[in-house]
Amino acid sequence: MRSCRLLLGLTAALVLFVTSGCEHGHDHGEGTPSGADCPEDSTLTWDSFGKDFMSNYCTRCHSTSLSGSQRSGAPSDHNFETAALVREQLEHIDEGAAAGPDAVNTAMPIGDPQPTEDERRQLGEWIACGAP
Repeated sequence: MRSCRLLLGLTAALVLFVTSGCEHGHDHGEGTPSGADCPEDSTLTWDSFGKDFMSNYCTRCHSTSLSGSQRSGAPSDHNFETAALVREQLEHIDEGAAAGPDAVNTAMPIGDPQPTEDERRQLGEWIACGAP
């Protein structure tokens, strides 16, 4: 009986480990707000930063043109191919992928390519500025 419970516990742990990195299926609210600030002289805009960042790292799963398994588990209401859509999810994006003085969040994106820490810090700044 004891070995059966141990085996069940190990099996559950293995399933959790194997599935945790495969899809977006976990709660993305677990990240810490980056705490990034918006400097007065920030030059980051959708055109100068956000569009390329989202295209390079996010829209492979977070796009209105994708459905079902193409989204790799990304929620259907989390789409990032326009500035307006991104602005609807700023907190989610900050807690999943941005960096600042309080946290360097790396839950997103899943898989490669990955943004550099400097790109994550720029993302935090851009979000703190309201993603203009």
